[in-house]
Amino acid sequence: MRILIADDHEVVRRGVCGLLEAHPRWRICAEAVEGREAVEKAARLRPDVVILDIGMPGLNGLEAARQIRDASPRSEVLILTMHESEEVIREVLATGARGYVLKSDAGRDLVSAVEALGRHEPFFTSRVAAMVVHGSRSSRPLGEQGELSMLTHREREVTQLLAEGKGNKEVADILGISVRTAETHRTNIMRKLGCHSFSDLVRYAIRNSLIVP
Repeated sequence: MRILIADDHEVVRRGVCGLLEAHPRWRICAEAVEGREAVEKAARLRPDVVILDIGMPGLNGLEAARQIRDASPRSEVLILTMHESEEVIREVLATGARGYVLKSDAGRDLVSAVEALGRHEPFFTSRVAAMVVHGSRSSRPLGEQGELSMLTHREREVTQLLAEGKGNKEVADILGISVRTAETHRTNIMRKLGCHSFSDLVRYAIRNSLIVP
């Protein structure tokens, strides 16, 4: 089984590699330090399992998961994160990712999670599974998109870059669009979210795990 690991913290990547490389039939085919790199490598290498952190620069794990599922549909996505709120779980499930493991549980659950995804079966850390069951009984079940759904995928990318402090020209260069298009996206985002200042935009990005404070 070929596995791609994406996390911007080298210590985490080394730890994950150490856990998984002990398995005789598994191979780490690539590593990435940010979401856009993970998408490019997943599209090119078509790994069996992609392990993603949520809080990565440039393109967060939620958007990376969506793009990876589009670019390599047979690749299963496992989110490995410290976040465990119902809203984050809701957004993760909406991306098409079928695995969710908390970093605090990785030593116990990560190998089992990769085994399950390798069989194209879902896997959730026990605490997350309990939240999924609870959410399935709520008025808006987990798996339905939440607050982020008011933005398009491109607007989410632009929102993250803006919240990270990028200007319109930097956003345009990173995404391969014109400065005018970047400005239009920014205007539409502020209007849709009801943001009246840059601080409002940053708070929104943090609340929805687009960036990590």
